Amino acid sequence: MTTYVLAFYEIDRAYGGHEEGGWWYDTGQLVRISRIFRTEERALTAAARANRLLQHLERHKRPVGSIIYHGGRHAVEVYEDFAPKFYPDTRPRYD
Repeated sequence: MTTYVLAFYEIDRAYGGHEEGGWWYDTGQLVRISRIFRTEERALTAAARANRLLQHLERHKRPVGSIIYHGGRHAVEVYEDFAPKFYPDTRPRYD
């Protein structure tokens, strides 16, 4: 039976490489697993609600893309069966 995990991540950006003048990608570190759902629809609804609340609560914090950002923003992600400790699982490549 498939389950869907609602996981909270602290988000950041990592330097991807020097191609095309430099590029960055979004990363996340698992903070906690909140709930487990039986249906994907319910998990996605709960994640959307949690992300709206986080945006409201963190509205005065610096954006992740800011050069002086030093943590403190969070996002909720939904995964099937288990949540990884970090995302993305592998470093993206520039194509």
